[in-house]
Amino acid sequence: MQGVERVGQIISKYFALIVILVSIIAFLAPGGFTWIVPYITLLLGIIMFGMGLTMKASDFAIVAKKPIPVIIGVVAQFVFMPGIAFALTQIFDFPYELAVGIILVGACPGGTASNVMVFLSKGDLPLSVAMTSISTLLAPIMTPAIVLLLASQYVDVNTGSMFLSIVQVVIIPIVLGILLRRFFPKVVTKSVPALPLVSILAILAIVTAVVSNNKENLATTAFILFLAVLLHNTFGLLLGYIAAWMFKLDESKKRAVSIEVGMQNSGLGASLATQYFEPITALPSAIFSVVHNITGPIMVSIWSKRPIKE
Repeated sequence: MQGVERVGQIISKYFALIVILVSIIAFLAPGGFTWIVPYITLLLGIIMFGMGLTMKASDFAIVAKKPIPVIIGVVAQFVFMPGIAFALTQIFDFPYELAVGIILVGACPGGTASNVMVFLSKGDLPLSVAMTSISTLLAPIMTPAIVLLLASQYVDVNTGSMFLSIVQVVIIPIVLGILLRRFFPKVVTKSVPALPLVSILAILAIVTAVVSNNKENLATTAFILFLAVLLHNTFGLLLGYIAAWMFKLDESKKRAVSIEVGMQNSGLGASLATQYFEPITALPSAIFSVVHNITGPIMVSIWSKRPIKE
């Protein structure tokens, strides 16, 4: 198990480069990866199950003890990211399939890698974990509602079916993971070191599936879409920090809120896009996976060198 953990650490360290590399490979040789497309939802469920295995009741204790920072962060998550997404679709005038994809990833909860980024950035880790957990649990309601509000002008949005899908691929796996940790702690403790590697491989598989399935579309929209997604992520990080600053949260909490708001669960976005919309709609989520795994380590490199002032 130590060997698996070590491999996971190495891959995590170079994750941004690996995501870019496998994306290029999937683009150049799509035939080797399109078979993964039908398994995107299953892969997301595996990621969420792993997330559940790492969660415990104490993760939610901060919500009861100090709810204000969590509320600020979660509200910022579900206001800023969809708002930025909608603004970008108006500015760039994307085809409706891509516009829906950008709005969809903006409506998703916080990303699963955000907790690690917050920890490495010397941010408030308990706040980060609480924000990820609460935003994820709210996703079955918030994500379909936001997509309906902002994207119904482009396509018909089946909010009821989308709600059930999120419950099935996000909430149920997380609950199963929590229950397994509760009743079989020894087994879970032994398996936890392997979870980062499993999640990373699942994310890489999702990215390659979406890229390979959209080679032609990506060839014509790559630069402008990458720019839009980069702006989406960057403004999310910036506005998250500003929101925490406006409410006079301390520096560690500002960093946590910034990263939590800016990093999305792009795997969920890709899964929902593949299930409910055109294949091209999943592209923004795939590119977001690449982008926030580049900007995240950049923020880590900046903040890790700056001590938190008391």
